[in-house]
Amino acid sequence: MGVDLRQVVAGILTLAMFVMLGNMIKRDHFDSVEEKFPGSGRDTLENAKISKEGLSKKNSGPWKDDGQELKPCWPKPSDDVEQTEGYVLFSLTNGPEYHVSQIADAVVVARYLGATLVLPDIRGTKPGDERNFEEIYDVEKFISSLDGVVRVAKKRPGKLSTRNLAAVKVPNRVTEDYIVEHVEPIYRSKGNIRLATYFPSVNMKRIERKRERDSVACLAMFGTLELQPEINEVVDSMVERLRTLSRKSNGQFVAVDLRVEILEQNGCQGGDESGTKSCYNAQEVALFLRKVGFEKGTTIYLTESKWDSSLDALKDIFPKTYIKDGIIPADKKSKFLDSEGSEFEKIIDFYVCSQSDVFVPAISGLFYANVAGKRIASSKTQILVPTDISDSSASASNFITHYVSKKNHLAYSCLC
Repeated sequence: MGVDLRQVVAGILTLAMFVMLGNMIKRDHFDSVEEKFPGSGRDTLENAKISKEGLSKKNSGPWKDDGQELKPCWPKPSDDVEQTEGYVLFSLTNGPEYHVSQIADAVVVARYLGATLVLPDIRGTKPGDERNFEEIYDVEKFISSLDGVVRVAKKRPGKLSTRNLAAVKVPNRVTEDYIVEHVEPIYRSKGNIRLATYFPSVNMKRIERKRERDSVACLAMFGTLELQPEINEVVDSMVERLRTLSRKSNGQFVAVDLRVEILEQNGCQGGDESGTKSCYNAQEVALFLRKVGFEKGTTIYLTESKWDSSLDALKDIFPKTYIKDGIIPADKKSKFLDSEGSEFEKIIDFYVCSQSDVFVPAISGLFYANVAGKRIASSKTQILVPTDISDSSASASNFITHYVSKKNHLAYSCLC
């Protein structure tokens, strides 16, 4: 019995059609199943819907391009300040988020008084944790950036003694009126002062009017501090390591400021910019990131120094979560992580958070505010403020910090 070739071909095509249809039905079935958060037995996580926005391409999902490039636009300070013979001494304390503001206030005061600014030492939170300025920052960059604005002495003059060195406290973002009333009389009387900045509030609001004092403060905040070469290389190598670990997301990674010891403090649940919370724990951050579209393979850097079991909720959902210990070059670990002082660790956190593609402040405060300022200055405006999300279709753009969305950060007074 002869075989009709046309019937054979028709049979093969029919069979192929059924195979294709079966595969389509199978794929649609799995795509329709709600994805569960891995490693979680918590109902709040299991019931959460995950954004379907893709992350494989730059600019898709929560990943966005850097913002518009900004440049310094403060007026150059005039050269008509009367020079005096005295000195202004001060120390940098409490970490890099404070250093920026302390530098600005000291430069503003020294400029107004016509005094010479003595290069500060750096003091950590623990007794005896003291370092020279050059151990962390670039001395020559600092001095050259202030050329024609403030005279800078590298060392404390030997003629200065505690007897003719009056301690003066000034509020952050010190005003000219405050200097005239509270600082200048003491300086004229004693000839030299030791300055200390205190922080009555976290005030990083934009200034509309640009005066002489404002231009000096802008220069001090955004044009004077650079890391010394060795620390800069460590930060760069850590950032590069994080980018290597993030190949599936085009080298992009998220930095989260999350420190367990602060989360455990009383008052951490005060008001944030929405008036409800000021701190978010690891589980809340993980849920937030997934709901705005970050996938399981996203690389995350945490500012916590030692791994704590409370962070497991984040690592369960984002397995590629790292702290400093896991990504710092092995030959630098003993110097920068195992030393008794914690100043190096704070510096590393501040600058990694400043360079990440996305920054998430799980804790409100000065670290958040000054990292935001540094990121705005370098056009890295992807700063997402965590919050509780009930809408499963929430977009990351809805949670951009008010510092950027409303352009109300001080940085926008200095850069344009």
